[in-house]
Amino acid sequence: MTRTASRTHEVCALLADGSTVRLRPARPEDRGQVLRFYHEMSEDSLRSRFFAMSRRSGRQAADRLCAPSGPGHRTLVAVHGDRLVGVAEYETTDDPASAEIALAVADDFHHRGVGTLLLEHLAHTARERGIAVFTADVLADNHLIHKVFADLGLRFTRHVDGTTVRGIIRLAPDERYLSAVDLRARTADTASMQPLLRPRSIAVIGAGTRPGSVGRAILHNLREAHFAGLLHAVNPHAHAVLRIPAYPCVARLPRPPDLAVIAIPATAVPEAAVECGRAGVGALVVVTSGLDAGQSAALTAACRRWDMRMVGPNCLGIANTEEPVRMDATFAVTKPLPGTAGVAVQSGGVGIALLDGLSRLGIGVSSFVSLGDKRDVSSNDLLQWWECDGRTDLALLHLESFGNPRAFSRTARRVARGMPLLTVDAGRSEAGRRAAASHTAAAATATMTRGALFSQAGIIATRTLGELLDTAALLHSQPLPAGGRVAVVSNAGGAGVLAADACVDAGLTVPELPPDLVKELLALLPGGAGAGNPVDLTPTVSVRALSGCVDRLAESGAVDGVLAALVPTAPATAVGTDLCTGLTTRTPAVRTARPVVVVRLDQAERVRLLPAEDGRTVPSFGEPQSAARALLHAAERARWLARPQGSVVEPAGVDSSGARALVAAFLAGAPAGGWLDARATGQLLAHYGIPRLRQACAATEQEAVDAAARLAGPGGGAVLKAQGPDLVHKSERGAVLLDLHGEQQVRAAYRDLTARLGAAVTDIVVQPMAAPGTELLTGIVQDEVFGALVVFGLGGTTSELLADHAARLAPLTDTDIHELLTAPRCAAWIYGHRGTGPADVAALEDVLARLSRMADDLPELAEAECNPVIARPDGVTAVDVRVRLLPRRAPDPYLRRLP
Repeated sequence: MTRTASRTHEVCALLADGSTVRLRPARPEDRGQVLRFYHEMSEDSLRSRFFAMSRRSGRQAADRLCAPSGPGHRTLVAVHGDRLVGVAEYETTDDPASAEIALAVADDFHHRGVGTLLLEHLAHTARERGIAVFTADVLADNHLIHKVFADLGLRFTRHVDGTTVRGIIRLAPDERYLSAVDLRARTADTASMQPLLRPRSIAVIGAGTRPGSVGRAILHNLREAHFAGLLHAVNPHAHAVLRIPAYPCVARLPRPPDLAVIAIPATAVPEAAVECGRAGVGALVVVTSGLDAGQSAALTAACRRWDMRMVGPNCLGIANTEEPVRMDATFAVTKPLPGTAGVAVQSGGVGIALLDGLSRLGIGVSSFVSLGDKRDVSSNDLLQWWECDGRTDLALLHLESFGNPRAFSRTARRVARGMPLLTVDAGRSEAGRRAAASHTAAAATATMTRGALFSQAGIIATRTLGELLDTAALLHSQPLPAGGRVAVVSNAGGAGVLAADACVDAGLTVPELPPDLVKELLALLPGGAGAGNPVDLTPTVSVRALSGCVDRLAESGAVDGVLAALVPTAPATAVGTDLCTGLTTRTPAVRTARPVVVVRLDQAERVRLLPAEDGRTVPSFGEPQSAARALLHAAERARWLARPQGSVVEPAGVDSSGARALVAAFLAGAPAGGWLDARATGQLLAHYGIPRLRQACAATEQEAVDAAARLAGPGGGAVLKAQGPDLVHKSERGAVLLDLHGEQQVRAAYRDLTARLGAAVTDIVVQPMAAPGTELLTGIVQDEVFGALVVFGLGGTTSELLADHAARLAPLTDTDIHELLTAPRCAAWIYGHRGTGPADVAALEDVLARLSRMADDLPELAEAECNPVIARPDGVTAVDVRVRLLPRRAPDPYLRRLP
């Protein structure tokens, strides 16, 4: 958000009770409302605000508040409906980094979070303008405002002076503040979703009398699900639909419904939403598609104006199977089976497939939401709902877009600690994405960017819907494996080999079993059995032997899970019992702390859940690849849960203010943005303490000769590089000349570069030859949707060809940095490989932490590339660095507001 936009932009946000307020700067025309606001305030509230009970103070405040905002003054108002319900302001003191604040809230809106919300937004604006501290003089007995300040989450200190208290609020946000904001957001979100997902009454607007209409199908499904509340149809041409009373309009209903489902032509939707708002409807589900931009904006505005949360438009509907709600407000043919999986999708077709799959498996759904165009309710809202609903233990997501990835990631990290979150990684293609301008930008593909989000947030990302359901079946029924070691058992050698190959291909291991365990297994199994891994049970194995073998493997500690690949055998050899059925009913292994999965090559279904003796289930897969991928996802979740959550690294010696001043000065001279020259790039790196190979810029041939002699030293080699906005791939353009010795070679190189590259050259940079080491790439890319990413991997001239890179979203925690270093294949060279000494890992970690801080400090940083970075046992040095800036501001991803 730009500074200009932040002065004029109106945002909507949720209060603690789920109602919506609009926050905006005060305007001169608000004076009458502000006067009325103070006139309606009780004497006690006036005394708390002005230290006196005079109404004159309210008039003086109205004059000041409604004056145009200046550099040191800012006033925000909170408006509910058409009524002003809260005012907050700051005024800077003699110290421009400090401001006095005042806050007032309408008496009947106390304890609803208005004051806290205003302060959050006021603090955000103050930080943008360089203000670091809020101060306030408050009466000692004004306990309400003391609690507001203390609960804000920012560092708050008090100094008592008789009957008044001087409060000081430090505005720098930290983890404590973000956690407090999380809690407030979760409370407000779940309250606002009550009429949507737990309605006591529903009206279907557009429930037609002819078969085949969408509204009629939704009404039918609500009736067939035995919705526990009142159910009405809205149809001006009928008295009843499906024997359910119909009314000509929402205003004529006996009472305002909690939820209205809108299934009418697009042109009529905005007016229907306004009618619902005026009638007091609590929430909307808009299944209608085809709304244009104006209609969508009018629909959203109506929801904000009248406190209505909305799902859609262009959606399949919603469902909640919990008792006593029993709501199926979808037009899907399949009735959702009650269960414990929360489902959120953008595609209605994907939603139907997931409903069918979860019902077939017997997992069922707790609540289902087809998000459609996501004009309001998003996956973030639903994650917070499932976190608190007391029923959901598994969440399945299908997301084609992300509105606020950083807020989503933070919420997902928290929720994923309590339940598995699974998604289909849709939209992996790079089609339509902007062509990258540098190596670093090229490295940050769409797949890598989404992978960074999912990896950091602990979300299990599958490539297909089938794989999603496979993994859901395993996680629903089995414990997590402690690692990726799998024992494969089979009554057919070929099936065992296929299963072992599938495990290795997926990234699991099939280790050799300890000799003592091998002896125990052979004692259990028929003659001719093999107890390596895979374990060959032979076709004559009995149910008892199979169960004993699986049980012993699961209890041994030698493996983290067991995969039983079974084919049909003669009834006599299985003691008249199907081997798979016998395994699930007789072996205690299904009750151990290690997962047991079955592969049945004769099974028609991709995955089934087989009933076990104790009431639990065992997943049975139709092919080993499905089982192996599901086991891998389960192992990765266990690893994510076991890893330290980490904390954001704050490197020492960073000069953020100097860096911001450098960026501001550059953009003042180049309003459209562009590439920093070599000198400015060096200064920026110095502000963040990033080590760089010594260099000098040469404007003349003689300056190049002098710099080469000074930097390379006697007998040393020098490097000349041509820099320029169009010289991205320097090696391909011949813009780098290496190992130059003596004056004549340097002069010849200078003449060659300037003559051959001509106007493309803006700088000639002189450096000494870098000491040999591992060539790496580090950098920053600002993604238009996801924000800043830090990229790391193999560097040098083969960087793009080998594409050995990983990325994580900034800011990085210490855990993120470790995973970023170990994710690429080149990690083997960093930590030492085949006799080569390890690089200075601590120095690499420090560079990544400094790049992360740079990315977080400077939203104007479109991309930065350090390639190559030479890593050696004695340190790390950036050899070639490019930085591009654009004139933009990044919105605070954690500031509470509705889309």
